[in-house]
Amino acid sequence: MYPVGLLFGLGFDTASEIGLLALAAGVASQAVPTLAVTSLAILFASGMSLMDTADGVFMVKAYSWAFSSPLRKIYYNITTTSLSVAIALLIGTVELLQVLVGELNLHGWFFNALAALDFESLGYAIVALFVVGWALSVLIWKFRRMEERWGTSG
Repeated sequence: MYPVGLLFGLGFDTASEIGLLALAAGVASQAVPTLAVTSLAILFASGMSLMDTADGVFMVKAYSWAFSSPLRKIYYNITTTSLSVAIALLIGTVELLQVLVGELNLHGWFFNALAALDFESLGYAIVALFVVGWALSVLIWKFRRMEERWGTSG
């Protein structure tokens, strides 16, 4: 499992990976044992494996609920696709505004906050949005009794 996690982790050009590689290079240039340097890669691969496992468990739960009936599948796909489109528009808008702030030299509290926006915290917000979106979708499904209203009685 470790080689798979390591290869998967090396496939991403994230800020955390770049930071890890810089840290490993800095440590390797000092008189530090090789095991201490390689432990950083092992920790990174372990973290990637943990997050992938948690994501897999969450997605199995979500898809097992969604694929239990055709109506749920349609509902889940519409909900997930709508949320994905909204998040893509949000990220694209933030990226575009950050470029405009830099190029047009805009100032003010809004533009300063936009320029200082950290995409790592935005990533946490996006994960939270997907979890909240999924939970709201399930709550709406249950409280509006959509299966009873729209499902086929068989």
